[in-house]
Amino acid sequence: MAENMSKLEDEGKKAAPIDGDILEAVLSRVPLTDLVAACRVSRDWHAAVYSSLRHVNRIKPWLLVHVQSTRPPYATNSYAYDPRSAVWVHLHQLPSTNFKYVSALRSSHSNFLYMLSPSQFAFTSDPLRLTWHHAATPPMVWRTDPIVALVDDRVVVAGGACDFEDDPLAVEIYDLRTHTWDTCESMPSTLKDSAASTSMSIAVHGGEMYVSEKCSGLTYSFDPESKAWRGPYDLRPDESVFSSVVGLADGNLIVVGLLGSSECVEGVKVWKVSGESMECEEMGETPKELVEKFVGESYCVPSVAVAAMGKSVFLHNPTDPGEVIQCEILDGECRWGCVRNAVVNDGTRMQRMVIGCSDVNIWDLQRAMAMKNDLGFVPKTIA
Repeated sequence: MAENMSKLEDEGKKAAPIDGDILEAVLSRVPLTDLVAACRVSRDWHAAVYSSLRHVNRIKPWLLVHVQSTRPPYATNSYAYDPRSAVWVHLHQLPSTNFKYVSALRSSHSNFLYMLSPSQFAFTSDPLRLTWHHAATPPMVWRTDPIVALVDDRVVVAGGACDFEDDPLAVEIYDLRTHTWDTCESMPSTLKDSAASTSMSIAVHGGEMYVSEKCSGLTYSFDPESKAWRGPYDLRPDESVFSSVVGLADGNLIVVGLLGSSECVEGVKVWKVSGESMECEEMGETPKELVEKFVGESYCVPSVAVAAMGKSVFLHNPTDPGEVIQCEILDGECRWGCVRNAVVNDGTRMQRMVIGCSDVNIWDLQRAMAMKNDLGFVPKTIA
């Protein structure tokens, strides 16, 4: 027996190590969160990890889901779906000690998360939503449901003002460089009855914020540099569209529209908005079987929610987010898929859920894991 064991040990030492294309192929199947540890094995493994991410199975934008309890202590947990590995990951729990007073977690567009109360304004555009910026003071106008967007080095807060405020269309800008607030031209008067995040969608493109009415497609753009509004533009590409939202994908402004009616959704289409003419060019339509999954068990679907980054677009039904429709834009065409939202369960259906999208890379994970003692970042695969 001892002789046989010795022989096996000798053969093991002589066995060729896993390297080259074989190692890259193996690593291409490993979830991104686990590749951080793989990078530390050796220089060869480090090189193989990065080569695999560049050439074999590239990183794709993550779908982020944040769930906030509506009861004390108002715990907020963050989850992510990594399309590259097709796995769900529990990222972290947002420490309540970061905020003096509890306020609702919100997001006006894909890669920006914020909390707003009468006494504070905190926000993050960090890929993993770990690092938050706390403004020295909240906006001067008190708002309950504003439109909020990060445009370069400025945070634009518009509309959504309380009834007792003099100007329901007021616009304020928070400068990240000077940490000061500034007022500017109010939103166009035609948006008076819809100047809130529940009625409008927004997208940031080319240094401007685009705001669009979900029910009509009426759209304006705002330039924080010149503090001026432009428009209106008509982004209702089809008469059969009863609700639409704008987003940014593949370097273009896009429109995602629901066809039919809120009681009977007949289809979901994606259009690209071209040039200064703001003309809409159809890119793709969701397959019928995915439309059924999108609707879910809802009797009424008033709108569609979109989270987009890079070439990835994630669509879901705000009233039943159990299924998320994936759209990957390749060579100007849409490739469709569907992923079950593993975060949705009986416990989370009564909680506040915010869904976004983020460009996460291995360097972001490395930095986050290095800071895990302070941030509580311990990613764990859940599905």
